[in-house]
Amino acid sequence: MNAQELRDKTPDELRDALATLKKEAFNLRFQQATSQIENTARMRTVRRDVARVMTVLNEKAAAAAASE
Repeated sequence: MNAQELRDKTPDELRDALATLKKEAFNLRFQQATSQIENTARMRTVRRDVARVMTVLNEKAAAAAASE
């Protein structure tokens, strides 16, 4: 998921994606704690995707505030 794809989405779609990613991050942390995780690199990818989604949401919020 790159930033340009995220910028094309609506804020509601971004919030849904953020919720999904946070659930996945929780499940990955749980798997790591119980030594069941298979792909440890996925944790890093999910964490960075969460950061990207939050960044784009903040950009959209700032743009909306500036246009008012």
